[in-house]
Amino acid sequence: MAVSTQTPDTAARHGSRPVLVAVAWPYANGAPHLGHIAGAYLPADIFARYQRMAGNRVLMVSGSDAHGTPITVRADEEGVSPQEIVDRYHPEFLRIWSELGISFDLFTSTRTDNHSAVAQDVFTRLREAGYIYAKETSQFYDPDAGRFLPDRYVVGTCPHCSYQQARGDQCENCGRTLDPELLIDPRSKVTGAVPEMRQTTHFFLRLSGLADQLLDWLQTRQGWRRHVLNWSVQFVKDGLHDRAITRDLDWGVPLPTDELGPGKRLYVWFEAVIGYLSASKEWAAATGDPEAWRAWWEDPEAAAYYFVGKDNIPFHTVIWPAMLIGYGGLNLPTDVPANQYVTFGGAKASKSAGIGRGVREYLDLLQPDALRFALASVLPEQNDTEISDADIIRRVNDELIANWGNLVNRVLAQINKFFDGELPETGELDGVHAALLDSVDAGLVRVGELLGKVEQRAALRAAMEISAEVNAYLYREEPWKTVKVDRAAAARSLAVSIQAISGITTALAPFLPFSSARVAEVLGIDLDGWERRPVPAGRRLAWSGGLFTKLDVGALDKASLDADA
Repeated sequence: MAVSTQTPDTAARHGSRPVLVAVAWPYANGAPHLGHIAGAYLPADIFARYQRMAGNRVLMVSGSDAHGTPITVRADEEGVSPQEIVDRYHPEFLRIWSELGISFDLFTSTRTDNHSAVAQDVFTRLREAGYIYAKETSQFYDPDAGRFLPDRYVVGTCPHCSYQQARGDQCENCGRTLDPELLIDPRSKVTGAVPEMRQTTHFFLRLSGLADQLLDWLQTRQGWRRHVLNWSVQFVKDGLHDRAITRDLDWGVPLPTDELGPGKRLYVWFEAVIGYLSASKEWAAATGDPEAWRAWWEDPEAAAYYFVGKDNIPFHTVIWPAMLIGYGGLNLPTDVPANQYVTFGGAKASKSAGIGRGVREYLDLLQPDALRFALASVLPEQNDTEISDADIIRRVNDELIANWGNLVNRVLAQINKFFDGELPETGELDGVHAALLDSVDAGLVRVGELLGKVEQRAALRAAMEISAEVNAYLYREEPWKTVKVDRAAAARSLAVSIQAISGITTALAPFLPFSSARVAEVLGIDLDGWERRPVPAGRRLAWSGGLFTKLDVGALDKASLDADA
């Protein structure tokens, strides 16, 4: 098996390395909510933006999972085709990524011919290696509907945690993967009938034959989040069972063989994770260099990070790595920094259950950077995190605006007021002035170290602490007062503050891309490196104010009432 030489602690320290940022594929059955954004998409974007600034070659890919049974369930409920559901929500994903600044190199779909071809190739190669075999098995059948039931079409009570709405493929409550026949009191999601078992033949992935190699690999992982690694190791130690990778369906990727007869498709849990590879190949072909994907998948110096929610941990730390080991020659994950759940009123955000607002509601009311900041402040990196509208408003008004927004506005406004918008000379720097810039530079290094280890909440706190330190310096220097008696001293403190703001703008750019770009434009600096760029004396700093808009405490509540009216 191909194992990257990189670890989460070292992968970001070397410029010009290929870094794959692989992001969970959302089901194209509804618009994303804040749980999705905080769970995978915002963390992935923050990481990708930092890696690009650090000089690494980033490939960030994902796409709409078009074959998941939630799509067919919704299509059945609405009386339309699954393709109509996909065509409705895939464009909405693209709009939200654009508005929120989620910087994919490619966001595609599992409905492409390319994806089908790559998935079929993985199937064929695993079968040739002896890791896929055919076997007769029992599968739930709905006698009222006259059809076999995919796993998600069967619901019942989880045998592990007694959650009564567990799906046949996985319990959303405890995260354990399931087989439908393990459910207590199963029932069909189509008709509500009690399903019966009938014989059918399917292809199985021989996970049992990959368990030893997988465990050896997992036990050498360094720098992984404890809950991810411990859960994954225990999952393998508990015993890996071979799993069916085909289903009796007419929607999905066709098998590359018809020996089992008609009506068989690759099961979504098997083919969807292959999307990271197929998307990389699609991106490469679009660039005019079809072999370019190999730099991210075959180079042992490359790093691969998979951003998912905790319900996707087994598929990305166990099943996908097992498939990669069996396939051979491709890099395994460097890290899977899976986040825990975002909760609303104590309940996990859920698209299917209608818990948690849609992202669109927030983007209609908040600046994208304001929403990004509020979510980045509470990313559920180690534990489930409760979020509320009141908390979002407080973080934007009392932290983002009161600290960073006011610092930028105050310094630029005073330079425009007292120095006609022209940055004055700093003069010789010593004492507190030099110490401040040294502290900013050290803080920028610290933020980068934390971002490289995917400790994003701590990185954001560290960046905001630098801003608070510059605010404290400014209050001590009081240039708005000293300008009346010592113009040179006021000029120096404002000029030093601008140089500090340059460094903070870099530190915050992965979190706040839109407002950081605006500040960088005013300062005349580039954000293409992880360093504080000097702003030359004499630079015209045109500033109209208003980096962020303060939120009305009742705005989100009013929007909710309007939506319900």
